[in-house]
Amino acid sequence: MISSDEVYESDSEGGAKGVIRCDTFDLNALPQDCIAAVLSFTSPRAACRLSVVSTVFKSAANSDAVWERFLPSDYQAMIPSSLCFSSKKELYFRLCDNPILIDGGRKSFSLERGSGKKCYMLSARELSIVWSDTPTYWRWGSTPESRFEEVAELLNVCWLEIHGKISVSLLSPMTQYKAYIVFKATTGAYGFEFQAVIVSVGLVGAEGSERSVYLDAERGRRQRQFVPRRIGLWNRSRFFGLQTAVRTTQATDDQYPKVRLDGWLEIELGEFFNEGCVDGELEMSVLEVKGGHWKGGIVIQGIEIRPNVCSSGS
Repeated sequence: MISSDEVYESDSEGGAKGVIRCDTFDLNALPQDCIAAVLSFTSPRAACRLSVVSTVFKSAANSDAVWERFLPSDYQAMIPSSLCFSSKKELYFRLCDNPILIDGGRKSFSLERGSGKKCYMLSARELSIVWSDTPTYWRWGSTPESRFEEVAELLNVCWLEIHGKISVSLLSPMTQYKAYIVFKATTGAYGFEFQAVIVSVGLVGAEGSERSVYLDAERGRRQRQFVPRRIGLWNRSRFFGLQTAVRTTQATDDQYPKVRLDGWLEIELGEFFNEGCVDGELEMSVLEVKGGHWKGGIVIQGIEIRPNVCSSGS
């Protein structure tokens, strides 16, 4: 309820000139449809907060008219016909908390809880992984911790190259996205202790942003000051049992994996702002092809693309 107030207007000499009265107005007297229409132009977070104002606001904030606006316009094409829900609000939070599989189980789709922006994960099978069809280098299997049927386990490679692509039209417009590779390390992981991996994100056919990261899950976010020097395609130490080191720039915290809420590890590959007016594909890459040494012992679940405000491992 907006209470009535009396506002005194002063004349040029500071005396009282008159009184302007503001009449009382009860917001609860507005039709529920009117309140729902206003709430639909806010955000999911704001609608939940305003639902505690009064019973009228609660009814309006829980209405399908409000939550229909918070769902993506193409959500009906994304969800399976077998998915049951009693209200659009229930559907919204189910998509936030339980990613659904799409495209034959090769991708997952979910929503960012606070904004309703789209989130995707490309499964390992949806990625282009060099040598992934060679059993001595990669092994395909399953794990109950993965949302996908298959994961890719790196056994032993010298040339690590992974690419993922997604149509920009699938992403929410006017949204800053970040991409992450989602993986785990086995107890026998090796070869990533000191070797940087080059990651990038950008539109196909355009120059993307690159940066170096470390997939060293064992040491996590520890800083490194020494890196073993390797020359050509072969590690000197393989032949001579020797290893020389050179001092490098101290790495930053965001160059190392972080533990997600679901227990997997992730590391940022880069970011992309979707203006909503550009066609094409967004490409994410993970490369380590210059070190010339062997590495293995990581399990790839996929690459996740989510709004910058989104928490990991939802």
